Amino acid sequence: MIDYKAPLADMRFVMFDLLKLDRQYARIDGGANATRDVVDAILDEAARFSETVLAPLNASGDEQGCVLDKATATVTTPKGFKEAYAKYVEGGWNGLTAPEQYGGQHLPESIGAPLKEMLDSANLSWGNFPLLSHGATEALRLHGEEWQRDAFLKPIVEGRWTGTMCLTEPHCGSDLGLLKTRAEPAGNGTFRITGTKIFITAGEHDLTENIVHLVLARLPDAPPGVKGISLFIVPKFRVGQDGRMGERNAVTCGAIEHKMGIKASVTCVMNFDGAEGWLIGQPNKGLNAMFTMMNTARLAVGIQGLGLIERAYQGALAYARDRLQGRSMSGPKFPDKPADPLIVHPDIRRMLLTQKAFAEGGRALGYYAASLVDLVERAPDAEERRRAEELLSFVIPITKALLTEAANECTYLAVQVLGGHGYIHESGMEQFARDARITTIYEGTTGIQALDLLGRKVIQTQGAGLKQFLEEISAFCHAHAQDPSLTEFVGPLAAVAKDWAALTQEVALRARDNPDEIGAAAVDYLFYSGYVALAYFWARSVLAADASAHDDAFKHAKRATARFFFARLLPRTFAHGAALRANADTLMNLPAAQFG
Repeated sequence: MIDYKAPLADMRFVMFDLLKLDRQYARIDGGANATRDVVDAILDEAARFSETVLAPLNASGDEQGCVLDKATATVTTPKGFKEAYAKYVEGGWNGLTAPEQYGGQHLPESIGAPLKEMLDSANLSWGNFPLLSHGATEALRLHGEEWQRDAFLKPIVEGRWTGTMCLTEPHCGSDLGLLKTRAEPAGNGTFRITGTKIFITAGEHDLTENIVHLVLARLPDAPPGVKGISLFIVPKFRVGQDGRMGERNAVTCGAIEHKMGIKASVTCVMNFDGAEGWLIGQPNKGLNAMFTMMNTARLAVGIQGLGLIERAYQGALAYARDRLQGRSMSGPKFPDKPADPLIVHPDIRRMLLTQKAFAEGGRALGYYAASLVDLVERAPDAEERRRAEELLSFVIPITKALLTEAANECTYLAVQVLGGHGYIHESGMEQFARDARITTIYEGTTGIQALDLLGRKVIQTQGAGLKQFLEEISAFCHAHAQDPSLTEFVGPLAAVAKDWAALTQEVALRARDNPDEIGAAAVDYLFYSGYVALAYFWARSVLAADASAHDDAFKHAKRATARFFFARLLPRTFAHGAALRANADTLMNLPAAQFG
C-alpha cells in the first residue's frame, strides 16, 4: 500500500489562485473568520489527520469489515475506527461548517470540500460515517422546529450523535412514490413508524451514543405517490423535546450487506417496528426536506469520486516512477539502470495524464460547486442567492456523475499501470477500484443524475442554470480571445460550448414530440456537459497558474496537462454528440420480448 499525501499545493491553487475564494469569504456570512492563515492551518491539520490517522486504517478496515451481533442488533466497526472518530470529534472537524448557535464553527462550505476530499482519499469507508450527519444537519436546520434543532442538531454537530438518510425500501429504489413505510399518529405529538429500509449507510455502529435516522414514511391520510411522503426523525434511543435520551427505540439493524467495496462502511437493513418518531416540516412535504439532504449528499459523493481519483493517481504515479520495465522506444533514458522506469513509456503516460487531468480538473469543478453552496446560503444579496441556486442545481448532477464515473476510470487505470501487482490485494489498487464502483450508484445512479440534469435542470427550467454557465464560459472566451498564451484553449472551448447549446436545443425540440428522447439522450448529454465544464476549468487553470506565484515547473505542468485534456479527453464530446443526435428509436424499436 502506497502512502497517501494530501495535494495541498493544488488545493490551495484551486481555492485561492483559480476560484479567488478569499475574495468571496470577505463578503459572505461567516467568511470573516476564514482568513488565509486560518484556512492554511485547517488544511495542514486536515492533511495530518488524514495521512497519519485515517490512511493507515484503510486496508485493515477493508480486510476486517463491520460485524453484526444478531443477538443485540449492534455493529462493531473495524479496529481503530472508533478511536479515529473520537480524534475527529476532538479536533472540531464535525462542526467545521455548521452554525455557531448549534455548536459549529460556521466556516464556509468550500473549506469543508478539501477536508472531505482528504478524508475520502485516505479512507473512503471511514468517511461515510460522518457523511450523512452533514446532510441531517442541513435538513434539520432548514426544515426542523426550533426544539428539534436544539434536541437533535446540537449533539450531531458536537459529534456525539450521527445521522442517516432512510429512503430505499426492498421493493423500491429511485421511485420513492412506491414506498410503503407507515407513520401512525400516537396522540402525543409523536408518530409510530413501521417499515423496512435497506442500503442505509451507518444505520448502526459503535462510534456514537445515538444515531438519528431521517425516515421517509406515509401518514394514514396521505395521497398516493410522491405527494404523500412525509419526513420523520427516528432516533436509535428515544429523545424527548427536552433533548434527553431515553430508552432504546423500536428500530434495529436486521442485517448488514456483503458488498463489493467500502467494506468497512456498514450498510444496513433497518427495521422500524412502531418506532417513535417526530415529524419534520409539513405533512406530505417530506421530499422537500429530503432533497436538502440529497443535494448535500450528491455533492459529497462527487467529492468522494475526486478523493479516489487522487489516491489512485498517487499510487499509480509512485509505481510508474519506481518500477523498471523495458527501454524507452526513443532510446534508454536511464542507461545506468538495467531498464527504464515505466513512466518513460507513452501509454503509461496516457494513463497517468488521464488521472492527473481528472484529479486537478475535477478538483476545480468540485470546489466551484462548494463555493456556490456558500453563495446560496450566505451571500448578502437575495438575487445573488437566487442565481447561485439556479447554477448550483445545474452543476450538482454534473459534479456527482462525472467525478464518480471518472473515479471508476481512474482506479481502473491505476490497476492497469501496476499490472499484475495492481490486481492483487497487497498493492491497494484493487480496493480503490472496488470502492469506486458504488459512487456511481448511491445517492442516485449516473442515469438518475443524467435525467435530473437534462429533464429537470435544463428542459423544465428552460435552461436557467445552463444559460448562466454558458455566460460564464462566453465571458471568459471573449475576455481572452486575443491572448496568445490562451489561443489554443479559448478557440476549442468556445466551439464546444456553442455546440453544447445547439445540442441542448435539438434534444429539447425532439422531446416535445417524444418524451423518450430525454431518457435516450440524458447520459450522453451529461458526459458532454461534464467535459465542457472541465475544459472551462482547465482553460481558467492555465490563466490562473500563469498569474500565480507558483514556480515555473508548476505552471508548465498545468499547461501541459491542459493540452493533454484538450487534445485527448475533450474529443470524447464528438462521440457523445453523435450519440445525442441519434434519436430514441435506436433504443426503443426493439420489442422487450426480443431481447432474449
